[in-house]
Amino acid sequence: MSSQRLLETVTQRIRGTVCAVPFIIITEPIMFLHRLYQITLVSLAFAFASTTVNAEPVVDKPAPLFSGAAADGSTIKLADLHGKTVVLEWTNHECPFVVKHYESGNIPNLQKDAVAKGIVWLQVITSAPGKQGNVDGETARKLNTHRGATPTNTVLDSDGSIGKLYGATNTPQFFIIDPQGVLVYKGGIDSIPSADQSDIGKAENYVSAALADLAAGRKVAKSSTKPYGCSVKYAG
Repeated sequence: MSSQRLLETVTQRIRGTVCAVPFIIITEPIMFLHRLYQITLVSLAFAFASTTVNAEPVVDKPAPLFSGAAADGSTIKLADLHGKTVVLEWTNHECPFVVKHYESGNIPNLQKDAVAKGIVWLQVITSAPGKQGNVDGETARKLNTHRGATPTNTVLDSDGSIGKLYGATNTPQFFIIDPQGVLVYKGGIDSIPSADQSDIGKAENYVSAALADLAAGRKVAKSSTKPYGCSVKYAG
């Protein structure tokens, strides 16, 4: 091969290499950014779906409808209770904060007073099998008899579907629904987050205050408060 031919061959190869390098440098970041964009979109879609499924109910909006098995063997449907005030009480008989309000008579007295006024009071037990507080219907009824509790009924929510529908996080925790099916209160039982019975008399009882406002035809003054107590014992 002549010197001139050799020089032309080498020059062509160098040019080809130089042109290829910028192509690699430019295309690889573009492909990476495209992949990152796809991953971000998928992540946002899952986050949105999760938020939608477990969204908390909003005060002054219709309460989420549900259907659940009751301790007495019946099926409770919130839609069937339209026209009545409904109290949902998340409970766990083994939780120290729940024990505080039952042993003192605080919650049983609230139940008795409410039911006497025609209010539907539903305990909701959202404790998964094997978790603290999980009981069958017969046990739930015996516990209420032993504690002097008189709710209208007890909803057994071991799969957590109703708890997640309402965004229930603690026991005790309360949701109050007016006769039109609108959520008018959600939150804790009172203003002092402790397991000490001596604090009950010093605390502002949010549940009784909300029911009093509702009975008087007033807007509930404190319609959303922070619940306290044990965590709801969902599966997992």
